[in-house]
Amino acid sequence: MKLIVGLGNPGLKYEKNRHNIGFLVLDYLINEFNATKLSSKFKGELYKAGEYLFLKPTTFMNLSGDAVREVKNFYKIDNNDIIVIHDDIDLKPGALRFKKGGSSGGHNGLKSIDSNIGNDYWRVRIGVGRPENKQEVVNYVLSDFSEDELECMRSLFLKIKEALKDIKNAPSRFSQKGC
Repeated sequence: MKLIVGLGNPGLKYEKNRHNIGFLVLDYLINEFNATKLSSKFKGELYKAGEYLFLKPTTFMNLSGDAVREVKNFYKIDNNDIIVIHDDIDLKPGALRFKKGGSSGGHNGLKSIDSNIGNDYWRVRIGVGRPENKQEVVNYVLSDFSEDELECMRSLFLKIKEALKDIKNAPSRFSQKGC
């Protein structure tokens, strides 16, 4: 069994935020795999399709690790079978990176997961870019994508779906221009 976690903040207010790209991808995957909702316990919404469990933590980003830990422990999932999808300001918009382990890079959701289960899980890093004009990072990641940016981001979702089949052998980098 593989646990796919999308990071984001709960609520309509955050729905189209850059910081919620993990939730947007998870919504796509849940639909594509025709996943069935299992539960709203574990501090998150949990769905299942075949060998995949999909988790959207219902905590705020900085407490995401609590939900991941609860599902991991209940289903006895090894960290090698956990894939976390999240935004990354250090990557240009349209860039996608697959990586196992590493540091949180200052990402509060990853910090929370690291403190709950360690850092040796898979990460799908989706570039959202850095703010222009020295705008505060917090305000930038909590701002909405434009419709054009969202459409460009959605074109990455199929690449992520394909990589889930065998993430260990997926290309570590993918970039497209124009987001």
